Amino acid sequence: MSVAVSAGPVAEGERDGCLGASLRRAERAQRVRALLLVLPAIVFLVVAFVVPILSMLVVAVQNPELRDVMPRTAAAMIAWDGAGVPPPATIAVFVGELRQATADGSIGRVARRLNYGIPGFRSVLLRTGRSLPPPETPDGDLLAALAGIDSHWADSPYWLALKGAAPAVTDFYLLAAADLRRAARGAIVKAPPDQAVFITVFARTFWVSLVVTACCLLLGYPIAHLLASLPPRRGNLLMILVLLPFWTSVLVRTTAWLVLLQREGVVNDLAVRLGITATRIELVHNRFGVYVAMVHILLPFMVLPIYSVMRRISPQHMHAAASLGAPPLFAFRKVYLPQSLPGVTGGCLLVFILGLGFYVTPALVGGGADQLISYFIALFANEIVNWGMAAALSAILLGIVLVLLATHQWLFRGELMRLG
Repeated sequence: MSVAVSAGPVAEGERDGCLGASLRRAERAQRVRALLLVLPAIVFLVVAFVVPILSMLVVAVQNPELRDVMPRTAAAMIAWDGAGVPPPATIAVFVGELRQATADGSIGRVARRLNYGIPGFRSVLLRTGRSLPPPETPDGDLLAALAGIDSHWADSPYWLALKGAAPAVTDFYLLAAADLRRAARGAIVKAPPDQAVFITVFARTFWVSLVVTACCLLLGYPIAHLLASLPPRRGNLLMILVLLPFWTSVLVRTTAWLVLLQREGVVNDLAVRLGITATRIELVHNRFGVYVAMVHILLPFMVLPIYSVMRRISPQHMHAAASLGAPPLFAFRKVYLPQSLPGVTGGCLLVFILGLGFYVTPALVGGGADQLISYFIALFANEIVNWGMAAALSAILLGIVLVLLATHQWLFRGELMRLG
């Protein structure tokens, strides 16, 4: 009898253990099924976003040209202390590999890379490669022979530029993207005024994005409030009008504004006929045209986050404030506005970040002084074919966006991800 009594709790404990193990297996199976469902999306994100971004960051610090084409010269330049001009043995290695690279046509890669550091270095290197002294020239006479071909070889800056192109990893592009460069002895200094352009472009990009964000907020907040306040039937109809621009490509919408705002366009025709202005105004290929077109394109991205928050705000809150004697403006400021702030901050962040990367619209409707940083990224990537500078500018822009996102998350406790 005592055995039977003691076996009851044991059997019950075994059943509880089996039940717990079954629940854990079921939970693991459920997690595996959920992972398999989202696995295609994860693979897509990794292939389409993570890998290109990592590749861009690698390209921004890569320095392969001299090491690939003239490896012994790169090693000798790294060993050189950078004082004066290289020793005769190093110059002999350089001349030998320059002769071989000129013969097989690979010198163009090195010449293009060196030209980034010193404008005109490409011509100097190619001309030197075509006029090298005979192979039997003693090492001690090579420097004088090179200086006879081009006097720049007697100066240390050109040799230091070769030394800067020798390491496998470089900060050259990142410094240039911030209007900085390394001096002869390695100190970081400001770039010459005629070469310092990117800080101005970044500041212009920030200013344009900030103005566009403010305009979208001033226009989008009342629109979102109207959509949230209307009955569902009428609100849905107006929402279709808000979403309608998404059915047309950005290029088409930008081109439409180019037609509307030109000197002989519809806007100028109406202004002249209504007597608003006696002469036609230049409304395109300037900052005004950029503002108008970007606000039109980005306005839905402001309206939708604010609307998604506003439609969850109960109208009873404002009624309660009014019943307690609060004036409408005071009630809006103290009751309604704080509840809509998550949508406002989310919409502003979204519009501002999208504005930072705008390319097509400023390129078409803006003038030469209205191009944003994305224009220069495309310029370096497609026309100049300087992938290092394009990647460095992109990396800085990516860093700015990440800082903005982190700051927003820190200030607003992740409200962007929990709208409403």
